[in-house]
Amino acid sequence: MTLEQLRIFVAVAEREHIRRAAEALHLTQSAVSAAIRAVEERHGVTLFHRVGRRIELTEAGRLFHGEAAAVLARARAAERLLEDLGTLVRGTLPLAASQTVSNYWLPPRLVRFRAEHPGIATVLHAGNTAEVVGRVLDGSVDLGIVEGEIDAPALTGRAVAHDRMVIVVAPGHPWARMPPADAAALAEGDWVLREPGSGTRSVFEAALRRHGVEIPAARVVLELPSNEAVRSAVAAGGGATAISEHVVEALVASDRLATVAFELPPRRFVALRHKERQLGAAARAFLEMIG
Repeated sequence: MTLEQLRIFVAVAEREHIRRAAEALHLTQSAVSAAIRAVEERHGVTLFHRVGRRIELTEAGRLFHGEAAAVLARARAAERLLEDLGTLVRGTLPLAASQTVSNYWLPPRLVRFRAEHPGIATVLHAGNTAEVVGRVLDGSVDLGIVEGEIDAPALTGRAVAHDRMVIVVAPGHPWARMPPADAAALAEGDWVLREPGSGTRSVFEAALRRHGVEIPAARVVLELPSNEAVRSAVAAGGGATAISEHVVEALVASDRLATVAFELPPRRFVALRHKERQLGAAARAFLEMIG
């Protein structure tokens, strides 16, 4: 049984008239009659009494009418849902972002997107870069936004912003007064760093490797799982760190941290998506807004 047959039956049942139903549906009377006859013959049931030139519902027809009307209503609701999703009237935007992005860069952009599309619910997962890549790979989010480059052939990336990394220490640290002479001197300091797998750490280590420098494991005195924990430990005198200027600008402005005069290369914020999955309408609109 097709939706079209249901639509014809309901139109005839509500009007109890073949011609008027045919006119309302922009069909011929013979097409309407054939559709009703096909349903009756297929299921071995009579839906209408033919009384002279009139028709009226049988008991079976009355019972079937309620079910048929409900099915058509659900079909219309499903169609409206697709229209709403396609036009961003409603829907969901599943995102994942690394900590620097999710805590500092992303929130004002989510506020703007919400203002433009109030019917879209945003679901944001925060983690380190490796965790974000994993969510995009397994399809649990449409988009992931991370710092720097990633090695995942199944994903494609698009730069959406740039960030400046800085080295900071507590004001009493020797580097606050006399910065290290070169990259090799950085390896002689004590470091407080994010955990392996974080974009902040990988970008910093890649920058040092371009100078032929590796920080010895013994010089990493603390590995901490969040930017906030790192900056607190550094402010307490735990050592130096390399971190986004977004994360430490308030502490630098209040003289709780000092910026070391050593230039690090800028890094990119990159929006990741799976090459073989289609973006939903909400994700496409958000990517267009931020990109």
